[in-house]
Amino acid sequence: MAILHIDRFSDALGKMTALRVVLPEKPAGPLPVVYQLHGLSDDHSAWTRRSSIERYADRFGIMVVMPDGGRGWYSDAVRAPRARHETHILETVAYIDRTFRTDARVQMRGIGGLSMGGYGALKLALKHPLLFGSVTAHSSAADVAKMVADKGFPEEFPLLFGDALAPADDIFALAARPGPRPRVRFDCGTEDFTLTANRALHAHLVKLDFPHFYQEYPGAHNWEYWDQHVVEALEFHHQAFVP
Repeated sequence: MAILHIDRFSDALGKMTALRVVLPEKPAGPLPVVYQLHGLSDDHSAWTRRSSIERYADRFGIMVVMPDGGRGWYSDAVRAPRARHETHILETVAYIDRTFRTDARVQMRGIGGLSMGGYGALKLALKHPLLFGSVTAHSSAADVAKMVADKGFPEEFPLLFGDALAPADDIFALAARPGPRPRVRFDCGTEDFTLTANRALHAHLVKLDFPHFYQEYPGAHNWEYWDQHVVEALEFHHQAFVP
């Protein structure tokens, strides 16, 4: 297995940015890819520093790409033209497919994340279902619309989203759109402060008759929980990949 650190210039952000890549030891051919997004207080190194994701990537033969999302909520800011964090992820996908021997078909590309990254993963997959065929999320900040309306947390929200969340950034609104749908799996700890929002998202998807897998496990909003359950997320992607 190889772990690569890459520094590259992002046109979307107008600056240098970093990403970490995990490559399985003995790939059988072009690699399926999972883009794994970090939370608000972390960076691109968090998944390899604080979880066993590299071991599971090797087990399932998956290339895992971990971009640095900063504190940008994987969204293009409405009040900062050089803070295009959603576009940065799309740009990263194109870069990875140009640079590595990937299987670039949609059914062989997934995205996942935790907390802020769980929101980002769900939003990007629901918004770009022809780019991401599967999505997983842990402890997602699912109800960002309410967070924006409450105007309390975090401080970046007015810059990113303005006074109200646009439908194009709202997971609930995106899930209701007609058209192709990615395969969806998300989970949350029973002691996690995001539990209410995740239960609301689950109920919303059930009401929409949107096929998905949702599970609650004992645990809180911490790396002990995420490290324990990332293996299930990668296994979900592995099973979703259709050669």
